[in-house]
Amino acid sequence: MSSTHTRIDDEPFELAKVVGSMLSRSADQQVTHWAQICRGIESAEGVSGRAIAEVLAQRSRYDALNDKEQAIVRAEWAERIKERRSTLDIASELAAEGRSWVELDEQGRVVERGVKPEGTAAGG
Repeated sequence: MSSTHTRIDDEPFELAKVVGSMLSRSADQQVTHWAQICRGIESAEGVSGRAIAEVLAQRSRYDALNDKEQAIVRAEWAERIKERRSTLDIASELAAEGRSWVELDEQGRVVERGVKPEGTAAGG
């Protein structure tokens, strides 16, 4: 993919850095992602890009959107959740804190992982 250099105001670029870091994207990748979404929104009949942006920025209510706009917001939320989940490593975080956790193994049995808290008897 080729690229073209362009100027962008500081505020949206700073926001792109923050949002992009939460989604494992660079600021440039986040701006490109937003541009792709907006291109689709602007070409959709009966859809307000401004209203969708307000909801995604948590400045407006989801319930105020029409069905098409809500579908776009849900798709964006699903993408954000998917990307956020891919970066989570809860097991490492708990282990670093010296905490144990339980999870299901491949056979569906509950298995305790990590460090057992002091004073806890084995097996329960």
